Amino acid sequence: MKTIKKTFPVTGMHCASCVLTVEKTLRAQKGVASATVNYANASALIEYEKDGTDLAKVKNNVRDAGYDLLTSDDELNPERIEERKREAYLALRVKTIFAIVIAIPVVIIGMFGMDIPYSHYILWSLSTPVIAIFGRQFFIGAWKQARHLKTNMDTLVALSTGIAYLFSVFNTLYPQFWTHRGLQANVYFEAATVVIAFVLLGKLLEEKARSSTSSAIRKLIGLQPNTVTRISSENEEETVSIQAVQLNDTIVVRPGEKIAVDGEVLDGSSYVDESMITGEPIPALKEKGSRVFTGTINQTGSFRFKAERMGSNTLLAQIIRKVQEAQGSKAPVQKLVDKVAGVFVPVVIAIAVITLVVWSVAGGANGFTQGLMAMVTVLVIACPCALGLATPTAIIAGMGKGAENGILIKDAESLEIAHKINVLVLDKTGTITEGRPEVTDIAWCEGADTELLSSVLYSLEARSEHPLARAITGFFKAIKIETVDIESFDSITGSGVTGIYRGNIYFAGSSKLIESMNIRIPEELAKQAERWIEDANTVIWLCDQMNALAAVAIADIIKPTSARAIGIMEHMGITVHMLTGDSKRTAQAIAADAGITHYTAEMSPTGKADYIKQLQGEGRIVAMAGDGINDGPALARADVGIAMGRGTDIAMDAAKITLLYSDLNQIPKAIQLSKKTVRLIKQNLFWAFIYNLAGIPIAAGVLYPINGFMLDPMLAGAAMALSSVSVVTNSLRLKWSDID
Repeated sequence: MKTIKKTFPVTGMHCASCVLTVEKTLRAQKGVASATVNYANASALIEYEKDGTDLAKVKNNVRDAGYDLLTSDDELNPERIEERKREAYLALRVKTIFAIVIAIPVVIIGMFGMDIPYSHYILWSLSTPVIAIFGRQFFIGAWKQARHLKTNMDTLVALSTGIAYLFSVFNTLYPQFWTHRGLQANVYFEAATVVIAFVLLGKLLEEKARSSTSSAIRKLIGLQPNTVTRISSENEEETVSIQAVQLNDTIVVRPGEKIAVDGEVLDGSSYVDESMITGEPIPALKEKGSRVFTGTINQTGSFRFKAERMGSNTLLAQIIRKVQEAQGSKAPVQKLVDKVAGVFVPVVIAIAVITLVVWSVAGGANGFTQGLMAMVTVLVIACPCALGLATPTAIIAGMGKGAENGILIKDAESLEIAHKINVLVLDKTGTITEGRPEVTDIAWCEGADTELLSSVLYSLEARSEHPLARAITGFFKAIKIETVDIESFDSITGSGVTGIYRGNIYFAGSSKLIESMNIRIPEELAKQAERWIEDANTVIWLCDQMNALAAVAIADIIKPTSARAIGIMEHMGITVHMLTGDSKRTAQAIAADAGITHYTAEMSPTGKADYIKQLQGEGRIVAMAGDGINDGPALARADVGIAMGRGTDIAMDAAKITLLYSDLNQIPKAIQLSKKTVRLIKQNLFWAFIYNLAGIPIAAGVLYPINGFMLDPMLAGAAMALSSVSVVTNSLRLKWSDID
């Protein structure tokens, strides 16, 4: 049965443990083939059977688990999602501000004013709204988890603050329980209040920072204009909403306007800034027949174009979808982190209980009280937020940075693997070369009327459909040659074309045509043609009934940036191979010009895939770059497939990385991006693990026998919040760095 992949927002998640709960719930649903939940961008990437999955039922089951899956069209509207995030952020900010405002006098009284009358009752009255109103979400979340015999960050916060609060209420109402035993009836309202305030502050800063890591998606969504100028059926201009645009509508674009949908230019010309799509800073010339894309910005000219792709079918929409799916995917290391987080909370609760028991037994007269506070501190400091954020925030930052530079990465795994590449296999046509034939030279027989013959050749080829004919017409058009009226035009299948001008019969075609007609070729022309052929050029001849009049060299020339990019990759320790279906002579010439020593010619699509399989069998990490349908098997076979520029849909589907700008220099950029992202992940995981490994024993009181130090729950709450913020902030460094 056909499956589709789609990203859905998830609300109510508070830590990495929540991720596992939501994933398990989704994977248990009928029709769901796979589900990957990302804590950093609060989304689930679900692959499900299109006709065999009841999304409403899936949504209800996720709700029963204590979360919510947004599945309706209104909920999935990008603007609505952003609005919902803003509303949630503002609500969180209000709660945080009120909690901090109340926590300040609670701390002051708790530290300096315990001697004032009714101080315990004042603290009780101030801390209650913080616990019951502003911290309510943690207790609700913990209860929902407990109903399913699960735990998460809410469990730790609810247990730590709830125990501190209830213990303080008991001591306020029944102080004699302790005083009769010769002990003080201490209260810890300030600990419970400040922990809630700090956790809320940490969540607020975390949301702010996570919002920054996803800014690339918001920038892309904001590229599409809301209205467009359309030519009506009465041939008049009208302004309509983007939703009203239909297939084949004629759209008018004026200077400075954004292009609303994908299409083909009908008339007019202008330069269009496509940097937001391709990463190329130089505006591209658009004239009749050129393709234009949603979100790009027209410069000085005006033109009209035919609407061909709208809504979710535009290149911009595909880019947004690919980036969202990539940001929602998981790197292999994150899967291990999620497993650790899944058992982390129960282990922490066990450590907290053991801490209370040990303190109660060995702590002396105040052992139970100190043990209770140590238990609360352990629960507070151990929240696995930093652990859950370490990998996804770095991945999101890396994906966003890539999107800004015209590098679309399909999943986190390929981003993690890319820096390990030691072999790069390149297709020739369209990857190393321009992918379109161009005239490289032209030679005339001695005494020829070059202006007249140029017009004749231009006019003959202008009526041909052959790709080489288009190369010749493009050449003559660029140098302003005029056409002439050709009579009795005819196409000679597989060989060339013929026609009559001023009573003379002319032929334009291949060497095969020349040989079949026994045309005489002047010696100099023959020698020049042989030199061109040795350099991998194709030769087209112009002749009359007796003699060859001109020879034209046509080649798929190397892109200006290819040789430099290949040199950079060789310097990086990456061995470059070239595979092509062309002849050995052509492959040898192109490889020599590009600086490639490893090349193979006359390769079939399956042969390319087998070649990569052989390299992998030798223990190599192989990347494959190509742009054609024939590259699909090899791109899928490679450890990292790279689709070049605006290649075929098959190439883009098979590849893990798509380069929007067809330039090999983008590949070293992608590898550098991978290196920086992986480095960030390692840094984040190191600090997250070190924080918990060091923090939990200190919170439990291991330093007390040595130097009498006991970590205050308030400081633990501050440290927990700071750890999450530091991890996210570290990931944001990638957003501001250069990947060149």
